Amino acid sequence: MARVSSVDENPKADAGAQPAGGTAPAPATATGTEEAAVVVDGMRTSAITSAADDATGGRRAPRRGGLSKRARLLILNAVSIVGGIGIWWMLALNGFQLPTPPEVVEKAIQLWNAGILQEDILASLGRVLAGFLLGSAAAIPVGFLMGWYTTARGLFEPWIQFFRTIPPLALLPLVLVLLGIGEIPKIVVIFLAAFLACVISTYQGVVSVDRTLINAARVLGSKDGTIFVRVVVPASTPFILVGMRVGLGSAWATLVAAELLAAQAGLGRRMQEAQIYYDLATIFVGIVLIGILGLVMDRLLLFAETKLTGWQERR
Repeated sequence: MARVSSVDENPKADAGAQPAGGTAPAPATATGTEEAAVVVDGMRTSAITSAADDATGGRRAPRRGGLSKRARLLILNAVSIVGGIGIWWMLALNGFQLPTPPEVVEKAIQLWNAGILQEDILASLGRVLAGFLLGSAAAIPVGFLMGWYTTARGLFEPWIQFFRTIPPLALLPLVLVLLGIGEIPKIVVIFLAAFLACVISTYQGVVSVDRTLINAARVLGSKDGTIFVRVVVPASTPFILVGMRVGLGSAWATLVAAELLAAQAGLGRRMQEAQIYYDLATIFVGIVLIGILGLVMDRLLLFAETKLTGWQERR
């Protein structure tokens, strides 16, 4: 009984002591140890939870009764669109030479029923997709080569920087002279716009890879090919997708000007003809459709970015 009383009074003093005869300590002495274990387990659980929050960017489940971040963004987007259309409508009704939204919708229905709008959308969309996909497909390997190999960087970088400062539309007259007035010159100009935007972003993504990751992979015995595939490519993916989004915007901006010259169909061509006859409603139909098509394609790239870079922290 004296031994038990001593342990209860000062459990820390006898925590490491061996009882006489090698017998196990009395059950009463386990009280302090169990309490310490509970505290340690609680600290470990808190640390693990904190680390998990850090790894996921601090994202937590939405509180009950509140809106999630995605829902709030969707609501704000809807409010912004409705507000923009309302401002446009008010300007049209207050003396500005703008068609009202109902007039634009009516004109779009007329062009659709006549089969003109479908032809223009398909022609413009085909040119943008061809030039954008070809430009991105060429820009990604060139950007990787420039970022990974010094020789490739020295060979390609001066020419890319040279052409990057020249607007693709400035090359359109030369392209028309060399390639004629068919579809190829339009696609070539769009290709250049997408290529120059994407290659710089890809190159920047490769050179921005943390050297610690590459050195750690080398220490573990990885070869250059393995390091490139398992470290460089995943780390560069966010830069590549951002470059593709910028290139997509450049492709649509270049399309309209490319279709102004010797195009038989297309949204840009339709807008040019409407300008001659002062048909503002048709011009607005082209503007709105280009904006909608570009927005949809950008959202698709953003969705792909979210899926491919789920490991990246986001706000």
